[in-house]
Amino acid sequence: MRQVTFTPSGDRVGAVGFGAMGLSWVYDRYGLTERQKHEVLRLAVDLGMNFVDTAVLYGGGANEELVGAALGERRDEVFLCSKTGLRAQSLEPPRTERCGRPEDVRRSVDDSLRRLRTDVVDLYYLHRVDPDVPLEDTWGAMAELVSAGKVRHLGLSEVSTEQVERAHALHPVAAVQSEYSLWTRNPDGSGPTADGDPSGDVIGWCAEHGAVFVPFSPVGRGYLTGALAGRTFSSSDFRARNPRFDPEAMAANEERVLGPIRAVADRHGASLAAVAIAWTTAKGEHVLPIPGTTDPGHLREDAAAAQLQLTAEDLALLEAVDPVGARY
Repeated sequence: MRQVTFTPSGDRVGAVGFGAMGLSWVYDRYGLTERQKHEVLRLAVDLGMNFVDTAVLYGGGANEELVGAALGERRDEVFLCSKTGLRAQSLEPPRTERCGRPEDVRRSVDDSLRRLRTDVVDLYYLHRVDPDVPLEDTWGAMAELVSAGKVRHLGLSEVSTEQVERAHALHPVAAVQSEYSLWTRNPDGSGPTADGDPSGDVIGWCAEHGAVFVPFSPVGRGYLTGALAGRTFSSSDFRARNPRFDPEAMAANEERVLGPIRAVADRHGASLAAVAIAWTTAKGEHVLPIPGTTDPGHLREDAAAAQLQLTAEDLALLEAVDPVGARY
């Protein structure tokens, strides 16, 4: 796989990473065995998708346990990312609560290291800002983790440029992670699908400050792959409650969203997933998407995006995508 530089440290990582969440949390997993989950994670690393993302939240720690068990013996091959500040109130149905108190952060990292079977996490994010705790207090506690050698770099998830600036003034922000795809473009405050108040030009901020922007759900929680046509979701699947996965919205977006992606895919002999992911990497060398999947075949399609170079004509067609349905 083509590699890029994780700018803050100079580490070389795959141009497309792997988001492990779906192996343990919020999506239907159709009875995957632990062995099959391990195989998916190991294949991701074999394919060069060695920027591996997990979190305390996912499965109430189960996802970190999974990543540690599958990749612990290959720790030197993996750029390991996890998150704190958001935990599971309930697993089924999934419900979360924010926990940004300094004591929560300190306890959380030790639990993460144990589950991940490592002495240090390469990138540790604040999963969500806790409105009841000053960001400076949470971020200060996270900076202590770097000084203690438990974490190498710090990141933020789903934040505004104002919040990034506040954190960066105390300790360097190495990465910002947000949902970003052809049908969710609000992190840069532009595009036809901006949801609510734009968060400012976070992608631009990252470029200017030597940070990495990490899009999660770059294939639109599976929809942009074209593989979900006619699919219904169980009550335990997060997508069952998303307006975009309403059957009428999914049908409308077949033409409005998948049509242009399919046209570009046909030009290149590529999968729809590869096109959707390549659209994110075209936003800059500092953009490192983390698609996730439970299927080895889909994983290979995701990895192929690292080699796909979209033309100006392709990008113009994709930029015009105008989906139906709100994000939440």
